[in-house]
Amino acid sequence: MPRKTVTTPVIKILHLEDDPFDADLIKAALDQEGIPSEIVLVGSRSDYMQAVENGSFDIILSDYSLPGFDGLSALAVSTSRHPDVPFIFVSGKMGEELAIETLKSGATDYVLKDRLYRLGPSVKRALKEASERSGRRRAVEELEKSHKQMRSLAAHLQSVREEERLKIAREIHDELGQILTLLKFDLEYIRDALTDDQNKIRDKIESDRDLVMDSISSVKRICNELRPGLLDHLGIEAALEWQAEEFQRRTGIACAVDLPQDSIDVDIDRATALFRIFQEALTNVIKHSEATKVMVKLTDQAAAITLDISDNGTGISKEQLNKSNSFGLLGMRERVHIWNGEVRINGGKNTGASIKVIIPKELG
Repeated sequence: MPRKTVTTPVIKILHLEDDPFDADLIKAALDQEGIPSEIVLVGSRSDYMQAVENGSFDIILSDYSLPGFDGLSALAVSTSRHPDVPFIFVSGKMGEELAIETLKSGATDYVLKDRLYRLGPSVKRALKEASERSGRRRAVEELEKSHKQMRSLAAHLQSVREEERLKIAREIHDELGQILTLLKFDLEYIRDALTDDQNKIRDKIESDRDLVMDSISSVKRICNELRPGLLDHLGIEAALEWQAEEFQRRTGIACAVDLPQDSIDVDIDRATALFRIFQEALTNVIKHSEATKVMVKLTDQAAAITLDISDNGTGISKEQLNKSNSFGLLGMRERVHIWNGEVRINGGKNTGASIKVIIPKELG
């Protein structure tokens, strides 16, 4: 069975060197190490600048001292234009301090011309490290791309969920609410049409009417929980006040709301995000805080809208903040990410917890 031939890729090299004899020695050293190369040789600043601007290279080799041009300047140009391309000095003389300076400036390595046996291993090592860096960068880029896609998907799902909530709330209100209202009117009509000797029937109808009234109240409550009409029709301020009153009525926990005197001009998506974060914060108060009071402040600033929520409960620890399954806290941050917003959560042990939500009015 014939052996498979492994072809070594040709390395494209930009070589800054004004001595053709030294250039030939360097090419021979690479050939001896089994490094197939395609070398573009330049000997002046202008040729080097043109090659760096127009060419694509795997590695750059450079003498340190050239007429009218020095190695550090060449390195600076390479670093600014092609920061991922390895840069190796191949020079006749280079003291220890100068060598260290070149490495600090971004050079990959340095090889003295009287020790060209080091050039091959240095080039191989530099190319390997560059390949590894490129692989890591691609992995990071793919991860960032995936993260961005996931956040876009999360934002889309949030939007779809709000639309579904609104649709369901309207259908329940329009269909079930109307049916129950008509049923209430029919029961009242039958009740009023009964004679005095039909008290038992009247009592039963009255009981059914009360049941229908309770059902109508439940429908209104469910619709409001799905999507409060106040949010769409009267704005974020009215919705926050309503939610605070509902929270206080259900839990007995005092909830004070401080709103700006003038109405806030905010689009419905940002208003929805603020309202849902407020709801999540109140849910956390019920579950974890043991608080007796919640303070809420909505502020309309020049460039952003801020919502401050604090309580006098047991606080929140760093461990709780960093838990991977703290989906409520993660959800708060994701809700404002689309506008480059910010959610700051603080609170030590027995000092209460505070949440500050900042949503820019315009994307930066």
